[in-house]
Amino acid sequence: MPSLKALRNRITAVTAIRKITKAQQMVAAAKLRRAQEAAEAARPYAEKMSAAIGNLASGMKDNPGASPLLAGTGSDQRHLLIVATADRGLCGAFNTNIVRLARQHIERLLREGKDVKIVTVGRKGREQLRRQYADRIVESFDFMGIKQIAFSNALNIGRDILARFERGEFDVATVFYSKFKSVISQVPTAQQLIPATVEQGAAPAAGTVYDYEPDEGEILADLLPRNVSVQIFRALLENA
Repeated sequence: MPSLKALRNRITAVTAIRKITKAQQMVAAAKLRRAQEAAEAARPYAEKMSAAIGNLASGMKDNPGASPLLAGTGSDQRHLLIVATADRGLCGAFNTNIVRLARQHIERLLREGKDVKIVTVGRKGREQLRRQYADRIVESFDFMGIKQIAFSNALNIGRDILARFERGEFDVATVFYSKFKSVISQVPTAQQLIPATVEQGAAPAAGTVYDYEPDEGEILADLLPRNVSVQIFRALLENA
């Protein structure tokens, strides 16, 4: 039977551990709250960006002079998948669910005879995907050591993707991430980035006339490349 001194030492140790655990819980809760606020703040901006492009593009998508970022290349043979996961584990099925959705997409495309390339964002996604698709991973990004994701991080990824598109490396780009619903609910999501998708109902209401200065083409030429980085930033914040 333990001595009284041993029992007291054990009680002291348990009390100390409880205090440390409580402090860690408070820190984690604060980090989660900040991440949630950042994701929710970025979401309306990304949605408004998509809506603005939809309004501008509603009558231009089939225009012979439309940007390939909107109209596409005329082919859907070559696909680039941007798979965004976390850099760390110990988060349940969070990373696994995103990778599973990406794998399903990859296998479907391969069955259809498509060419698939992958850009991984986050160490965990890279580790899982390279076991099966190492030869298809063309670039990897991670943010180990970065406390808070900034738009500049998404901008670097966006520039890489746009450069690949300009070099003719792919026809369609899709980003995979986990859309934040609540602490216990995150939904694996696939969103097409290139060509930009024009949502149903995005066109102006009948009888509504907009006068753009400069014209729609010039505005879209500025918005479409920026939209790639904005949507990636949203994906990173939703994942945070």
